Amino acid sequence: MRNLSFDIKAGETVAIVGLSGAGKSTLIDLILRYYDPQKGRITLDGVSLPELSFTELRGSIALVSQDIFLFSGSVDENIAYGVESTTEDAIHAAAKAAQAHAFIEQLPQGYKTQIGERGTRLSGGQRQRIAVARALLCQPEVLLLDEATSHLDAAAEKALQTALNELKGQQTVITIVHRLATVKNADRILVLDHGELVAEGTHSELLKKSPLYKKLATIQFLDT
Repeated sequence: MRNLSFDIKAGETVAIVGLSGAGKSTLIDLILRYYDPQKGRITLDGVSLPELSFTELRGSIALVSQDIFLFSGSVDENIAYGVESTTEDAIHAAAKAAQAHAFIEQLPQGYKTQIGERGTRLSGGQRQRIAVARALLCQPEVLLLDEATSHLDAAAEKALQTALNELKGQQTVITIVHRLATVKNADRILVLDHGELVAEGTHSELLKKSPLYKKLATIQFLDT
């Protein structure tokens, strides 16, 4: 990563796109402090990340990736995983925000339904929305989605996208994507190339001013 500088406002939904090897996942690793930048700094509410304890950092940032960890237990236990104290109402509210409440209510025992090891009794889209509900229950300042829709079918992807659209303005969301169709409604899109920020703007703006973004859109047969 080099010459990379940008600000994200509270409540903003920002998508990060680029070809394979552009630095998208590296950026997520830096935000999560898996390692620190050799130059420059990353701040959260004006505080440099190394100044935060790992407990503070993990409480402020929640990650949902394509590799979801669910355990053999009930739906509500999986949503509440990692939260020291919560309530049934809070669990239901998080599930509703993640567009998961409706399908959970239709399960044999609702929120008490046993989902099997790694959530094998749920579809991929259902597991992903459970993971988003778990992240939202933590009430993070920032929700990170690392290619969270990569293994979903069209219907599941649409349901998750509806959930993210409902969060706009209420939750700061940073999403790494490889399918541009999922970022059309983002407040802002950052285009990375070889570790550099080469363009930023909305979907329509980037189609006009970014050759790389237009190339990505053309490859994916999006309306240009």
